[in-house]
Amino acid sequence: MEEVTALSAEFVEQNLVPYTFNIIAALAIFIIGRWLVKRIAALMETGLKRKVDPTVATFLARVAHVALLAFVIIAAVDRLGVQTASLIALFGAAGLAVGLALNNSLANFAAGVMLLVLRPFKVGDYVEAGNTAGTIREIRIFSTLMTSPDNKVILVPNGSIMNNQIVNYSAMPTRRVDLVFGVSYDADLSKVKEAIKAVLAADERILADPAPNIAVSELADSSVNLIVRPWVNSADYWAVYWGTIEAVKRKFDDEGITIPFPQMDVHFDKPE
Repeated sequence: MEEVTALSAEFVEQNLVPYTFNIIAALAIFIIGRWLVKRIAALMETGLKRKVDPTVATFLARVAHVALLAFVIIAAVDRLGVQTASLIALFGAAGLAVGLALNNSLANFAAGVMLLVLRPFKVGDYVEAGNTAGTIREIRIFSTLMTSPDNKVILVPNGSIMNNQIVNYSAMPTRRVDLVFGVSYDADLSKVKEAIKAVLAADERILADPAPNIAVSELADSSVNLIVRPWVNSADYWAVYWGTIEAVKRKFDDEGITIPFPQMDVHFDKPE
């Protein structure tokens, strides 16, 4: 009986006590480590937002959170006596298998990283990207969230954006408004140009420098077409575009300038 008691005490001392201590230590490493990782990621995000775009700061903070948390998990498992080299190899093999299965998702992830690094646009810009047009609301890891002019929510894969042309309409502070007005062949072109100049000069949103360009661009089938190209602040583009068309039409009516419509003259031969 005494021998059994001695063996039990020895087993507890040599196995149970160390294992219990290791489990408690591993839990402590995981709990405290996870708390520290969360704090570090939050501080990192706050600090980066002062220097870089908020989207980039959030993305980098999330990547750092995942990497540090993985390190904490490995440290906790190592404290339990598990061979971490084998565990890392297992994670690597699993990662390779998942990577092959999620090839498109990884491509979108890589494209998301490139978008955050290259920054062809930022939140709030109006762009054409991934064969879609809209205002950028959020650049996510795998996709970009956009809203259309009629307030539809559009989720575009980042890979599609990086593999296609990107047109950023908000990148520059000013934009050129391209308009075409057709007048009758009988119209006095000098009078037409003066009428258009008067309309542009009356609109305070149109910039004086660079000066608007007004020129004859085409002798069409039924009209003489003039290009009108004023410069405006990017925020005023559509208001000036629509407003100028209406104002020029009203001015032409006041000046008696005719805007022709397509027509066809038909000639009949008289029989002999």
